[in-house]
Amino acid sequence: MADRPWHRSLIKSGVRLFLGGSRAHAQDWFPGLSIVRSQSVSEVHYRGAKIASLAGMDRLRERSGETIYIVGSGPSIRNCDLSELEPRSAILLNGAVRLSGERIGEPLAVAVEDERFVWRHGDTMRKKIAPGSLCLLSVAVLRALCEIDKGWLADKTIILIDDIRKPYGAHRRSVDDLKKLQYVRLNGTGSAGFSLSPDRGVFLGGSVAVSALQFALYCAQDKVGFLGIDISNAREPRFYEDHRATAFSGIARAEGRIIEHLVLARQIAAERRVSFVNYSPISALLKYDFGYDDRFALPSKA
Repeated sequence: MADRPWHRSLIKSGVRLFLGGSRAHAQDWFPGLSIVRSQSVSEVHYRGAKIASLAGMDRLRERSGETIYIVGSGPSIRNCDLSELEPRSAILLNGAVRLSGERIGEPLAVAVEDERFVWRHGDTMRKKIAPGSLCLLSVAVLRALCEIDKGWLADKTIILIDDIRKPYGAHRRSVDDLKKLQYVRLNGTGSAGFSLSPDRGVFLGGSVAVSALQFALYCAQDKVGFLGIDISNAREPRFYEDHRATAFSGIARAEGRIIEHLVLARQIAAERRVSFVNYSPISALLKYDFGYDDRFALPSKA
């Protein structure tokens, strides 16, 4: 259950050494991956060959309804009845893809931004993500998938998760750079942000839930729900793991960073009259007045 192959660690160090900190994120696409964009074309290429087309945000919006659920893989998912979820309403994050076709019949999309998940669970992705599925994937994830099986992406509908602070093919942006973008909202210190146009980049905030939320709020008209977004107990096994085989998670360590992005997002949602609903009774969101709704809670055993 390695985080990544040893050669990726070497590439990471080498890219930073030769390109410096402002271009160190080139490791995400080096070597071999390129994103080709023009007015008429948006494609993923690997080692000079087209691998897949990139879709725009309209593909997600046209599939979604008034409510979108962001479903993580926190332990609280074990105690949720997901049969009540509307079809095509759930964005499944990382290991929550295991719910697809079983406890969740047809998800809206799958979102993966950390390539370490690909190296650990690539087989699960290939098994559970069906042809035609809508996938929100980062540059690094696309490159890792191409390294493993470049043909797998061809029949998926892919929307790019591009890091707005460290965008593909460009230098790292400073806070001053971000302030100049009309589709960006920052908190008072500039430590957290939100993209109003996620097809032009999103803020990565310590969890793929932050990225997925920017896509969800772009589409949702009434409500965004959070299931399995526990955060504070991230050192415990995910719903599909046990104590003997638990992969490292940096979520608990990044709690403050995650929360400040979600709090800013809640403010923007309120301006749009979109509500946030937390369905985890053990989520760190409770400490920040996100509340709790037991709609999906399994009946307690007598």
